[in-house]
Amino acid sequence: MIYPPLDHPFWLVPVFLIGACIGSFLNVVIYRLPLGLSVNHPKRSFCPTCKYEIPMSQNIPLFTWLALRGKCRNCKAPIAARYFVVELMTAILFTLVAWVVIQRAGGSAWSLEQLAILPLWFMMAAFVAMTFIDAEHMIIPLGLTVSGTLAGFMAAALMPSLPDMVAWTSPAPSWAGGLYQSLIGWVIGFFGLWAVVLFGKLAFGRKELKFDEAVDWHLEEPKTEEETIVFHMGEEKIEWWDIFFRKSDKLLIDAKSIMLNGEKIEAGKIVIRENEIELPDGRKIELEAVDSLGGTSASAVIPREAMGMGDVHLMGMIGAFFGWSGVLFTLLSSSLYAIAAAALGRVGFGMRLPYGPFLVLGAITWLLGGWKLAEWYFDALR
Repeated sequence: MIYPPLDHPFWLVPVFLIGACIGSFLNVVIYRLPLGLSVNHPKRSFCPTCKYEIPMSQNIPLFTWLALRGKCRNCKAPIAARYFVVELMTAILFTLVAWVVIQRAGGSAWSLEQLAILPLWFMMAAFVAMTFIDAEHMIIPLGLTVSGTLAGFMAAALMPSLPDMVAWTSPAPSWAGGLYQSLIGWVIGFFGLWAVVLFGKLAFGRKELKFDEAVDWHLEEPKTEEETIVFHMGEEKIEWWDIFFRKSDKLLIDAKSIMLNGEKIEAGKIVIRENEIELPDGRKIELEAVDSLGGTSASAVIPREAMGMGDVHLMGMIGAFFGWSGVLFTLLSSSLYAIAAAALGRVGFGMRLPYGPFLVLGAITWLLGGWKLAEWYFDALR
């Protein structure tokens, strides 16, 4: 049997199907990973509402969601369109990556450079997972960014031109040169954004709630596994993962009255950490032992971040793939994307907006042609 050459568009069809299958697995990652659930057990996907384990015949990427019209066959509960979107997005991104690698590596036969498609596929899969997790939970899992950084070093060794797509350093770098540029990109990406985070902590490190008179406050327990604890104070309503980023973070409440597990205790300053509560008399109680906690207060101090460390690790990962030039382009373009999204979504000043998806969008823009904009711009300056 005679197969078409590797640069033939025919090969994009199986790549699209592979991407859709990977997207189906990413839906499992996006749902389970932020909740601390295993992605391997149970092995089968299940309906988020009735927990019905979905057989393979009803778990065909893209097709099943359309055939069932976005509903569970067992309980008829709606299945979010996100499941279809993730599969389609991953399939498209895998196809685009394959096309970019074929164009850069060239040739109709296999070469070492074309193997860079594997770590680049991993990058895209991680990008999709991080985008949806950050958008929903405001977190970027460290495991994804660390493994993604290692994949970036591998991609740079296989395709040395990847971390310097504009060829400012060398038009034909060696594998060692590509790895060096990748390492430089990680350093600039990670530590550059880390400096921004440190400045943000100094400028926007906490939020104070103050009221003219004492108002009610309490902790609301989650009703499902997908929800988290919510802190209520007056009209304010803040989810647990929007308060605690580091082990040192603490919520300070100057309580006029305190009710703990239905009993009134001594009023005063109460310190709430992610997994522990320190009462005014110095006693410390594990959060798991608290059934109810509330009272009245006129002031509280809530820790907050200008940007999370997950974004820092993500920026380092992007630098490992695309070098220092990709880092600078990603920072600029992601800022523009975020400003546009905030304006279109009418996000007010001081409201939180997940930045990870915009960094991902900036990096993808660079890979798919943003580097040509940088090349054109600097050539025009000469």
